[in-house]
Amino acid sequence: MTPSGASPPIDRQAYRRRRARNSTAVALASTVVFAAVLLFAVGSAPGWPRVREAFFNLRIGWDSLPAVASGLWLNLRVLAVATVLVLIVGLGLALLRTLRGPLWFPVRAMATAYVDVFRGLPLLICLYLVGFGLPGLRLTGVPNDPVLLGGLALVLVYSAYVAEVFRAGIESVHPSQLAAAKSLSLGHRRTMRLVVLPQAVRRVTPALLNDFVALQKDCGLISVLGAVDAVRAAQIESTGTYNFTPYVLAGLLFVALAIPSARLADWAALRVATRQGAM
Repeated sequence: MTPSGASPPIDRQAYRRRRARNSTAVALASTVVFAAVLLFAVGSAPGWPRVREAFFNLRIGWDSLPAVASGLWLNLRVLAVATVLVLIVGLGLALLRTLRGPLWFPVRAMATAYVDVFRGLPLLICLYLVGFGLPGLRLTGVPNDPVLLGGLALVLVYSAYVAEVFRAGIESVHPSQLAAAKSLSLGHRRTMRLVVLPQAVRRVTPALLNDFVALQKDCGLISVLGAVDAVRAAQIESTGTYNFTPYVLAGLLFVALAIPSARLADWAALRVATRQGAM
């Protein structure tokens, strides 16, 4: 019952649903209008017919799809192996950089130097150094396979980035957690394994997923060493047809792979933000 002349109480859930529907409708309408304007602007350009034939030839794209998809399968295999190795090496470097005491200074210095060098070195230059420099040494046991060498370069560079992400997560754990673990007579190893690392990994999961998206894209750079991945296959097809459509096709396939990973990263970031807001 409401007092005479008073307005009825607002149904908050109904208001939020109505507001969400209105926002969705506005967003959809603005997207359609923007897409229509963009298509009209591009389609009315004087050189659009030539660009469409050179970059968006459906027949050439369809004919190139098997070769480019086969190359993409190589990228996926490199991505799977590199991801596991990057997580292991990155976590190891982060743990080395968090060691305390003067006894561990040389270890910390070497780990810091590794991170500084490979985080500052452009990936393309690292690919050239590893892919052409290591075989040039003619050492016994050094592989000549461009896929292995390209994957090694990816691991070297991305481990430096991931190490800093893990280190930030480890150092974000409140010192009281360490004090509580020490009061329970937990050693350094058990404290890291049972107390620090579970919290640190949970906090940096969104950042790790963003690095995974970047690694997913950069796996295409192993083509500069001669590996026949999606990019190299697109180059071969483009050379045979004198058309750039295979490159566009390879780019679209990489984008199709990156979108689910990007949405997963957004979901993880939102979940972490919600959890921290609820505390």
